[in-house]
Amino acid sequence: MVEIVFSNKKPRHGEAKAVLAYGRIDKKYLGGFLSSDEIGLLNTAAVAENFDGKNGKILSVTTLGGKLVCIGVPAKPTAVDLQKAGGILYGCLKRYPSAVVYAEKPSGSKFKSAEIAYNLAFGFELSSYSFDKYLTKRKPEEFPKLESVSFAGKGKVIDKNGYVPYSALAAGVRYARDLTNEPSNNMTPVIMAEDIKRLEYLGLEIDVLDEKAMKEKEFNLALSVAQGSCNPPRIAVIKWRGNPESKGYALGLVGKGVTFDSGGISLKPAGGMADMKQDMAGAAAVVGAMKTAALQKLPLNVVAVVGLVENMPSGSATRPGDIVRSMSGQTVEILNTDAEGRLVLADCLWYIQQQFEVKKVIDIATLTGAIMVALGTEMAGIMGNNQTFIETIGKAGAAVDEKVWQLPLSKEYDKMMDSAIADMQNVSAGRNAGSITAACFLQRFIKKDVKWAHLDIAGMDKVEKPKPLTPKGASGFGVRLFNDVMKNL
Repeated sequence: MVEIVFSNKKPRHGEAKAVLAYGRIDKKYLGGFLSSDEIGLLNTAAVAENFDGKNGKILSVTTLGGKLVCIGVPAKPTAVDLQKAGGILYGCLKRYPSAVVYAEKPSGSKFKSAEIAYNLAFGFELSSYSFDKYLTKRKPEEFPKLESVSFAGKGKVIDKNGYVPYSALAAGVRYARDLTNEPSNNMTPVIMAEDIKRLEYLGLEIDVLDEKAMKEKEFNLALSVAQGSCNPPRIAVIKWRGNPESKGYALGLVGKGVTFDSGGISLKPAGGMADMKQDMAGAAAVVGAMKTAALQKLPLNVVAVVGLVENMPSGSATRPGDIVRSMSGQTVEILNTDAEGRLVLADCLWYIQQQFEVKKVIDIATLTGAIMVALGTEMAGIMGNNQTFIETIGKAGAAVDEKVWQLPLSKEYDKMMDSAIADMQNVSAGRNAGSITAACFLQRFIKKDVKWAHLDIAGMDKVEKPKPLTPKGASGFGVRLFNDVMKNL
């Protein structure tokens, strides 16, 4: 992991340097950091390479003093623009032992120099993530060389304490990625519950319900998913009480934690099944968000429930056509055992409302392939019962570049979940509107006075091609969004 340093010291000879071009190479802006010769070299290279300073474009030159990189950002950048610039710079600088990034603000900027530095550093942290613990034959030259990056501005040294909230958020995202990237043999429900329990050192209150406790509390739908596996299920309840003067909870989070999803008796095709180790990405996002809240010491109370199960076929597995009574008392005809995530969420949603009387609840899950048909891998789907709450979440997603798109919920879709022999069935008769009907199923477990939103993040849980803030693999999608929602609360 790259060491983040804040300093106003000028680069040493041979040390890599990076600067920002706010739409253009500005001699007045760069004069406090680069020599006139270096600025001249940049301008010459800019003309030769037709560098126009547009967002994300890179100009790289080699000087007598070392490597010099310039990245274009908008004249009035957003926080995400700066974070992505930091991520791109990491890719440019990772082959050098140390680097200095000039983070001084231009004239007219809405950001202070410190905020520019913090956002650039945050992008560095997210982009420097890698999951390589199982690689045993990598050559030394294949590893990044960058050990330390310093963010410098004019005048006094940038206060490193101001970076703590950013660093905490990066830690939450990276933790969610670690959980999601682990293979299922090393991330069973029990192992994941134990890993979550370890976070008590941060001040979180964590209770883990074993199979016996789940039966006593009637997590019957979740248990029905788990009964075909030799790996027993767990429910993890995580509480952050940052406002001890308040007895209630401002927000409830629920995450789907299917540590491996074979589809059960309704077995999935072999192609792509290995990706089903990431069917617990929703739970990972919730846990990462709770870790961040504790590290940031957010002044509000939040409670989270994650359902941890493994969905496997066996002689004891739930059969298509079985009927199970949920914790809410409603009965469910399970027509397809591969529509298991909604069963886990249903009991967890009911439990968080009953036990903690939360009035605002968000659930998150890699729930349906149908959402990828609708939205691809660019946005998550959002549905819910309160438009203001949905819009609040949408604004948070846009602010942190974890975008969501609203799909409709209506009585016509809800009727598709009616069963002839039970209160409801877990899938509709056809393939139409699969993401919407799944949300309709969940809505039947939401009390009338509770504001609820459902995030379907299938397609957003991993990245095939690296992006400025997300290396290949698990994305940690949802942690930044939840953190923004919490801060706004």
